Amino acid sequence: MVSEAPPFWWQKPGVQSALLSPFGWVYGRVARRIMDRRVRRAVAAPVICVGNLTVGGSGKTPTALSLAEAAMRRGLKPGFLSRGYGGVAQHATIVDLAKDTARLVGDEPMLLAAKAKTVVSPDRIEGAELLVREGVDLIIMDDGFQSAWLVFDQALLVIDARRGIGNGCVFPAGPVRAPVIDQIRHADALIVVGEGEAADPMVRMSARAAKPIHLARFRPRNSAQFRFRNCLAFAAIGDPDKFFATLEKAGVRVARRQRFPDHHPFTNDEIDDLLTEAELYNLDLITTSKDYARLKSGRGRAEELLQKTSVLEIDLVYDSPHAPDAIIDAAVTAFKRRRASL
Repeated sequence: MVSEAPPFWWQKPGVQSALLSPFGWVYGRVARRIMDRRVRRAVAAPVICVGNLTVGGSGKTPTALSLAEAAMRRGLKPGFLSRGYGGVAQHATIVDLAKDTARLVGDEPMLLAAKAKTVVSPDRIEGAELLVREGVDLIIMDDGFQSAWLVFDQALLVIDARRGIGNGCVFPAGPVRAPVIDQIRHADALIVVGEGEAADPMVRMSARAAKPIHLARFRPRNSAQFRFRNCLAFAAIGDPDKFFATLEKAGVRVARRQRFPDHHPFTNDEIDDLLTEAELYNLDLITTSKDYARLKSGRGRAEELLQKTSVLEIDLVYDSPHAPDAIIDAAVTAFKRRRASL
């Protein structure tokens, strides 16, 4: 998958998407065959997969973190499983915050590991089995909905309410990872994150398929300390504009903004530019927790940028506070049912 989504993906279908549609048709057929794969490996713990319909950010990692928090309140021992996008780990690896960096294991696993035991692995089965050996009794898988070999006890699709599925075309003609109808068919529930109407068609489709629909939104945790400050905001995530909008809604004055591709490793020149621009206009630097984690892998003036940059911390809040527990209950029930059938 590409790290920077082309603008036409989020516009009405046009010439570019039409020219790429034959490739999208082929990609979609392959994705459908993979999702329909009948031979999947089961592991000795419930598995919740948190995926999304499209390429780019939709809120998967905050969703995974919210489920882990709910599991811990119930006395469970959750663990995260990630491919470690952006990292170089070749085998199942337990993330160690004391020595690992985003350069090695990826930026999202660094965030997840601050909450619960996290394993990155190109081989999801190997990673899941390592978590089970580590005593984890609930596996929360960040991404992998369309391609994993694992048996899921709950498969969640997260969708951004503001952007929806863009032009609705399958990659590379659009941002959709696989034919929408097939993704909904394999999902157990839909989670709509944020405000807007772009996800409404998916909500209606999920409702017709009798899938549970959970509504959630981002709530800044520490926005009061940034209120009415003039900031230079920068982000290298799937949808930087979502981050900027969250800041402005929290009362932060976003005087300048810098966008970078998702998972982008900041270069020395880019770091110099950010520091120079902030000093020139007398602005406070602010970014996302994922970008901050990635900067820790940086070199040169990256340490200086870290010291001068604040992080907007966010929580995912569900309209129904019982939603995370309902998802966990469904996963545990499905796990017990399949174990009893062996």
